[in-house]
Amino acid sequence: MKTWNFIPPAQLLFISAVKWNPAVLENDKQYQIQICIESLKKYVSYKSTLERTVAPEVSLLQKDSSSPVVTCHLTGFYPRDIMVTWQRNGEDLDVDVELGEMVRNEDGTFQTRSHLRVKPEDWKSQNYTCTVQHKSLKQDIVLPVREENIKRNSDIKRRASSSASSCVLAVFILALAVIAIVI
Repeated sequence: MKTWNFIPPAQLLFISAVKWNPAVLENDKQYQIQICIESLKKYVSYKSTLERTVAPEVSLLQKDSSSPVVTCHLTGFYPRDIMVTWQRNGEDLDVDVELGEMVRNEDGTFQTRSHLRVKPEDWKSQNYTCTVQHKSLKQDIVLPVREENIKRNSDIKRRASSSASSCVLAVFILALAVIAIVI
């Protein structure tokens, strides 16, 4: 069923007058020539930004050596879409795996983490890996869960205390040198 709309003659004449008004036509022409083209150029210039890719930095983290949780931490990647999976002896794991939230870094890249709940004696006796797939990578990053690949809080504390010891030793030697020069 067709419906017809009635437009009063005065309103119809107003629409026609506006449509053919030289000032309105010139304004529309300038809008098409300047604003539209400038906007289009601006959007096209963002193409490289939108197509850029940045590979993730991947680390394995654990609170301490007895902790039952190993974390695969990914940071600095772009674009946002990324796939993190855990394997045991080559088989994908779905249980005891928790994916963290996606967070935007200050530089526009992203970070996320995936947690695997596994006893240390299990990952030491079997082959566990964290695998990362991302648009920026030519091949997947496969990080084996091994002692030498895991960063722990205790490692950071140990490094900090050895740095503090080095600073104290340096200050002591400097004090001895100053005393030797004065005497």
